[in-house]
Amino acid sequence: MAGARKRTYNSPHRQQQAAATRQAILEAAERLFMRDGYPATTMEAIANEAGVSLKTVYLPFSTKSGLLRAVWDLRLKGDQSDAPVVDSDWFREVINENDPIRKLQLNARGSRLVKSRIGGMLAVIRGAAEIDADCRELWDLIQSDFHDLQAIVVESIHRSGALRPGLTAHHGTDILWTLNHPDVWMLLVEQRGWSPASYETWLAEVSCSQLLGSATA
Repeated sequence: MAGARKRTYNSPHRQQQAAATRQAILEAAERLFMRDGYPATTMEAIANEAGVSLKTVYLPFSTKSGLLRAVWDLRLKGDQSDAPVVDSDWFREVINENDPIRKLQLNARGSRLVKSRIGGMLAVIRGAAEIDADCRELWDLIQSDFHDLQAIVVESIHRSGALRPGLTAHHGTDILWTLNHPDVWMLLVEQRGWSPASYETWLAEVSCSQLLGSATA
């Protein structure tokens, strides 16, 4: 019919297929990055591992570093959501907790849960940062994001008056960031063989001893 508009066809099935393909690419990339390392893993190898064409890999991610960042985002958040960590249920629980000891225990639990998902990728990104500028930018972003999140936790303790006497929120943030830094997880869990549960217990205990006043801790 003359003048008829061409309808836009938006198939839920097609959307599901696209999401499944994206997930397959991310999982294939993660397997190869962790098995072979970032430098040795090619986009062609990822396409073969995922069972898709090379073009299908390049279209949504553009570069290998872009694909690495997407894998990181997926493992950090635990799903395909674009919501930042600060809006996650577990972090909201930390901030909304009034008891400072329980707050730091919840923070340690969240750290353990998140790092259990991302622990393997931390070493990949750290190594990639030494040879790729985009990956270095990602590694710097990871560290600054962790610092910002710990600052929110410490500020909430500071507002309640529970910080150790003489400790500023600024220095308290640096302490909690250091304790919760990805390097510490890699040293204790990946290198020294600590269980994630042991890491969580240690982080909670040392966070309380370093940050809280003696009457509270």
